[in-house]
Amino acid sequence: MYLVITRTFPPELGGMQNLMWGLARSLSKLNLTKVFADYHENHVEFDNSVSFSIERIGGMKLIRKYRKSYMINDYLENNKNVECLIADHWKSLELIKTNKKKICLIHSKEINHSKGSGLNKKVLSVLNNVDHVVANSNYTKNLAIDLGVDERKIVVINPGVDPVVEVPKKYLDEAEEILKGKKNRIITVSRFDKRKNHEKVIMAVRNLKEIYPDITYTCIGYGDEEEKLKKLVIELKLEDQVTFLKDVPSNLKNALVLKSHIFVMPSIIYKKSVEGFGIAYVEAAQYGVPSIGGKDGGASDAIIHEKTGLICDGNKLEDIYSSIDNLFKNNKYLEYGKEAKNNSENFLWDKAIEKYKRIL
Repeated sequence: MYLVITRTFPPELGGMQNLMWGLARSLSKLNLTKVFADYHENHVEFDNSVSFSIERIGGMKLIRKYRKSYMINDYLENNKNVECLIADHWKSLELIKTNKKKICLIHSKEINHSKGSGLNKKVLSVLNNVDHVVANSNYTKNLAIDLGVDERKIVVINPGVDPVVEVPKKYLDEAEEILKGKKNRIITVSRFDKRKNHEKVIMAVRNLKEIYPDITYTCIGYGDEEEKLKKLVIELKLEDQVTFLKDVPSNLKNALVLKSHIFVMPSIIYKKSVEGFGIAYVEAAQYGVPSIGGKDGGASDAIIHEKTGLICDGNKLEDIYSSIDNLFKNNKYLEYGKEAKNNSENFLWDKAIEKYKRIL
């Protein structure tokens, strides 16, 4: 039996939620699986629809942490058939007392604390006492080693994706209407935060508009930077080029990606925050859309430079500008898009779970 311990899980939305859902679902095909997850107000219908057991723990954040660890420790004491614990975060294992096999996933920013600091010591006390540390990219693996994690424990397993399903025509038509028939289409699907670097993409669009008057930039998401980005769009007189969307149904989001030409997310390191992998690049690739990612972080695990997209320096406006221009020239995005779609097959959950099986 496997225990999955996670702080992020559907029906809550997000990349980590999708990762833990895909992992739990794939593990449940191999062995009896039970998930300990944080409470979500709309969880009942979702939990009743899955084929494995989900235990939800609610309460205030600090209290929830202790309640959850108590319940897991009690479960381990009374269920000797548990073979392995798989956790989404080092904090999920911090208070767990067991000699059972433990696997902990790492993603970058949650371990990115100065070497020798109090938080770094806490991270290492957990990660150096598990059996395997699963890094989401080679970048995250190297970061972990630099911060003191035992290299022998680390294995790189990129997050998995599900096979794409056909997007209903009505959503494709709706996406086409939103894109207003523009011929040069770029898109970002992510939170609006500094690390994702929407600001420089918008500034690049201002310059690209002179060459590509038909350019349109679709930003799907929400976050702290939203109002600041909207003000920038007004300042640069890009209201006809940049569209902000939030709370978009999954089918419409997929339709907008499919109908776009380039997925752009040239992430940067902002304070301790860094893009550990970038599953959105792979999801775009599944629809034949190449990506432009930043050199800082794990994007190069998801994007093959000059084959399925481009890796640029997200700190340099000129680099973002020239990367977008490069893919639009001679419709190069079409060639890269075909390669991206083929490469996305390597990230399917059926293949990712084979790598987990080797360490389970």
